[in-house]
Amino acid sequence: MSAGAKAAAGTVLCLPGDGIGPEVVAEARRVADWIGANRGFRLTFTDGLVGGASVEAHGTPLTDATMQQAIDADAVLLGAVGGPRWDNLDFKAKPERGLLRLRKDMDLFANLRPATVFPALADASTLKHEVVAGLDILIVRELTGGVYFGEPRGITDIGNGQRRGVNTQVYTTAEIHRVGRVAFDIARKRGRRVCSVEKANVMESGLLWREEIIKLHAAEFKDVELSHMYADNCAMQLVRNPKQFDVIVTDNLFGDVLSDEASMLTGSLGMLPSASLGARQANGKMHALYEPIHGSAPDIAGKGVANPLATILSFAMLLRYSFDRSEDADLIERTVGAVLNAGVRTRDILQPGKRLVSTKDMGEAVLSELDRQARKSAPRQMAGA
Repeated sequence: MSAGAKAAAGTVLCLPGDGIGPEVVAEARRVADWIGANRGFRLTFTDGLVGGASVEAHGTPLTDATMQQAIDADAVLLGAVGGPRWDNLDFKAKPERGLLRLRKDMDLFANLRPATVFPALADASTLKHEVVAGLDILIVRELTGGVYFGEPRGITDIGNGQRRGVNTQVYTTAEIHRVGRVAFDIARKRGRRVCSVEKANVMESGLLWREEIIKLHAAEFKDVELSHMYADNCAMQLVRNPKQFDVIVTDNLFGDVLSDEASMLTGSLGMLPSASLGARQANGKMHALYEPIHGSAPDIAGKGVANPLATILSFAMLLRYSFDRSEDADLIERTVGAVLNAGVRTRDILQPGKRLVSTKDMGEAVLSELDRQARKSAPRQMAGA
């Protein structure tokens, strides 16, 4: 389909959440409106509550009705959840449980977290310029299994004033294969290299992970280079020589830690998007949730200083993976790079000599650059026409 062709409408459930979530999601919605008006693809948004906002309104971090809306939508765009005002709630009632339920009930088993360093931000990282310049890696994290969901789990009284906390790390062949396929498929469109990360030296679940990834590779993906690395070594290599990686595939716990570490290579959590994907169904639909990887940052909520670029880039991933609108996604990503090259910065990525702007002004800068990119690519009128 050409970039300007009329496309069937898509439906998106918008869950701004808590803290800075509503502020950054609002700027992504403005970009969505621009895409609808200028690229022939207008999405229909429905708003809902999740996290602390849902706790305040309904007494639960996610209602059954909102959960059903998420399942019915073509995609979900989420801001952030949580904050200290809900710290004293029972564990099962905390805002974060709403996000975990979305992931579990939608079976969003593959979390995609790119760590890309825009040229204009190569000096914003705490690492040396030459270490991170040109960095473009993708971490594929298994999201619905492992120690976060395994049973048995809980805290029990074992007598004599002692308690025991238990979480179970567990994976099956099917769980490993399906996230492995996502990683290998994406690698085929990138550098054709996958590094599988686990702790096969000390964990039976890690040994199973390695053995099953090897089987999957041999059976279906021999055209992709496969390597293996222990999680602790991978953590070290990410700060030593991150550009050695193309696609990293790993389990839920290690993926949580390693993707946050990789995010700081780029200079700010405010720059990084993510996508959580389910399996493609027989009707072609795929459950999917898109969100920035930063938290709710309640200390700056309402001050207009949050960086909306991670959420805008999450919307670009939404277009790419849920609606096959790669040209539109490329346009947004190219636009963000151009805005950064022009020296526009929110507080988290401010550098000497650059222009400090608010959350809304960063959104305005993106929209202005989208307009400029559109004019640049439009066919020129023939003289005298």
